[in-house]
Amino acid sequence: MLRRILVTGAAGFVGGHLMPVLRRAFPEAELAAAGFDLLDHAAVAAAVRAAPPDACVHLAAISAIPAVAQDPGSAWQVNLHGTLALAEAIRDAAPDCILLYASTADAYGRSFQSGAAVTEASALAPMNMYGATKAAADLALGAMAGQGLRVIRVRPFNHTGPGQSAAFVVAAFARQIARIAAGLQPPVLQVGALDPQRDFLDVRDVCAAYALCLAKADDVPSGAILNLASGGARRIGDVLNELLAIGGVRAAIKTDAARLRPSEIPIAIGDAGQARHLLGWTPQIAWETTLADTLNDWRHRVLAESN
Repeated sequence: MLRRILVTGAAGFVGGHLMPVLRRAFPEAELAAAGFDLLDHAAVAAAVRAAPPDACVHLAAISAIPAVAQDPGSAWQVNLHGTLALAEAIRDAAPDCILLYASTADAYGRSFQSGAAVTEASALAPMNMYGATKAAADLALGAMAGQGLRVIRVRPFNHTGPGQSAAFVVAAFARQIARIAAGLQPPVLQVGALDPQRDFLDVRDVCAAYALCLAKADDVPSGAILNLASGGARRIGDVLNELLAIGGVRAAIKTDAARLRPSEIPIAIGDAGQARHLLGWTPQIAWETTLADTLNDWRHRVLAESN
């Protein structure tokens, strides 16, 4: 029985969706949003010693690829060294704690170049600094599983939904469409590359998988890796067209060089067979619902911005 669940990054996009899911799944557990700075390793260790958790969901990270590119040093400190400080504190002060690490499909990088759906056995070969920082932590935690750390590593593919920052592609489109509909910007959409294809998920499906990881942790081997993916790919330009149709907006499309990535992967698809087998997890939310909810959220946010 889980009595105390610690969540890092609880105030972020995923955390905002995950906390209510955990409250429903574990009504008797104390949910604790981490109050420490991952860069203060002594504070991390002290917090874990003072209130040892039975489970820890580690979401906190610098995750926007442009932000990582602008300050890679900070990304390494948070995404790798902060993660290791947390894992070491848990191993030393809460050895029975289950650490659920939110890794990323970006860690696969060049493994996507075959065009086939990647499995957990596919090589980690990141093509951007964000993927590199997360892959390094992912591998280090796998090694620590051999030293007694109870850890489950999940590698979610692109996930979106209400509340996401406009630093990510679907939310960026939704924000611009909402602003155009509200008359707050001319009917011109600034976009990056539209031909890449991505395996998209609803953030709420991802959070359901995280809760299942904790509920079924005794059935998941320590050190296990689980892809979270739909198994299909959607062209970025088609996602944009769907959002425009839902929003009833017509707009010119203009490529913004600042939004283009030098190492763009043409297609990225994941195989989530392990998650189906070990957790009984499959995505449940219709893509149309994801887009409509995301756009509706941005309509409200844009209205608030304009007032």
